[in-house]
Amino acid sequence: MTPMKLAVENLTVAFGRGRRARTVLHGVSLGVAPGRTLGLVGESGSGKSTLAKAVVGINPVAAGRVTLDGRDLAGLTGRALTAVRRRIQLIPQDPYASLDPRMTVGRTIAEAVDPAGADAKAHAEEVTHWLETVALDGSAADRYPHEFSGGQRQRIAVARALAVRPEVIVADEITSALDASVQAEVLNLLAELRRDLDLTMVFISHDLAVVRHVSDEVAVLRHGELVERGPVGEVYGAPQRSYTRKLLAAAG
Repeated sequence: MTPMKLAVENLTVAFGRGRRARTVLHGVSLGVAPGRTLGLVGESGSGKSTLAKAVVGINPVAAGRVTLDGRDLAGLTGRALTAVRRRIQLIPQDPYASLDPRMTVGRTIAEAVDPAGADAKAHAEEVTHWLETVALDGSAADRYPHEFSGGQRQRIAVARALAVRPEVIVADEITSALDASVQAEVLNLLAELRRDLDLTMVFISHDLAVVRHVSDEVAVLRHGELVERGPVGEVYGAPQRSYTRKLLAAAG
């Protein structure tokens, strides 16, 4: 069996305490092999984004564990935890909300390269490299987020994530707000980056057509539970669960 690059085992995420506690993920187990892309699908409220944020350490884990190369992230602290977390980067759904409007694009990327310095001039060569990697001109470094289109801002968010030099990318609904032509450009870019940089990826979307285009395997969530998982061709061609068939039928 191929070892998993990233895995969650019996992962449970809950918010609140006592009687007000609300469990959002219920013992989910899944993984993605090195250099592969796992698509995560489900209706709104199924727990997709909750899982993404748990993987990168934003949401607390009530039970279960997250592992990277078999190493439990829960047991790490201080510099060891920081180093591992830099190996897993989240690209959020709304790049405009995640980009500081007061910082130039160059400084934003420089901060990813060197959190202590965040000096765009000192890291100008690397900033230009990552902008060009996502098909933006190096001159974009001197501009601010509001000066770009939605598709360009999403590319900037990708560049910022890549500047950390991660091994795993978690892309959370990153094409949902883009029109069809820009969406295709971003998806093709991700496919190229995965191949060229040997990235492992978790791609989250409610759009089953998009997931099929970019993923090797797909996992289906419903009400915080994993209901089906397998190679894309098998799940799309012969879904075993009625919920999966319902999603595919709705997608047309």
